[in-house]
Amino acid sequence: MHSQVSLPTIKRLEANDGDVGGRPETQEAIVAALQRGGIEFIPENGGGAGVRLTKPGNP
Repeated sequence: MHSQVSLPTIKRLEANDGDVGGRPETQEAIVAALQRGGIEFIPENGGGAGVRLTKPGNP
């Protein structure tokens, strides 16, 4: 796993409805791994928060 978070932990977090929860360092590890993989988090701007793929070569 690129985040160094165990698969059972990922599955448990995904199974929860609503907020992800979990320890802050677990959330940070997952977010960092997604960002390294080319995911950009888009802040709330009236249309809701979201994600998009970054352009190649633009981490």
